[in-house]
Amino acid sequence: MSEVPDSIAAFLRSRRIAVAGVSRRGDVAANAVFRKLRSCRYEVFPVNPNAAEVEGVRCYPDIVSLPGELQGVVIATHPSVSASIVRQCGERGTGRVWLHRSFGAGSVSNEAISECERLGIECIVGGCPLMFCAPVDLAHRCMRWWLQRRGRVPV
Repeated sequence: MSEVPDSIAAFLRSRRIAVAGVSRRGDVAANAVFRKLRSCRYEVFPVNPNAAEVEGVRCYPDIVSLPGELQGVVIATHPSVSASIVRQCGERGTGRVWLHRSFGAGSVSNEAISECERLGIECIVGGCPLMFCAPVDLAHRCMRWWLQRRGRVPV
């Protein structure tokens, strides 16, 4: 088994990534992903329709309003809005989406996966960048190992 699946390696080669689902409170998975990608020197854009700023950075209401080229989007929202965000990615021409999930449903929905297929968007289903973006902490390495064996994270 490869340490980093090809789909995830390709996603992490992107340098301009949006994270949908960030919170002003900062206590959700999307904020952890946002902070990790920033600390790894990605150009990261927070997306939340109800926030003008998140963690001291301008926040965007949707994927369509982001400036410049966007190479990937991590969707860490309620699954009921994931498909809508995927359609926004299609509108922008963003070719890679990562549907965040560790335990529970996460952001994964059958509708979002179907929309990715329909729009020709590469879709990573499950896991999160914290499980693969070096350096990976022990807790996320263990979660990756466990969840991969249960088919909930790409291998």
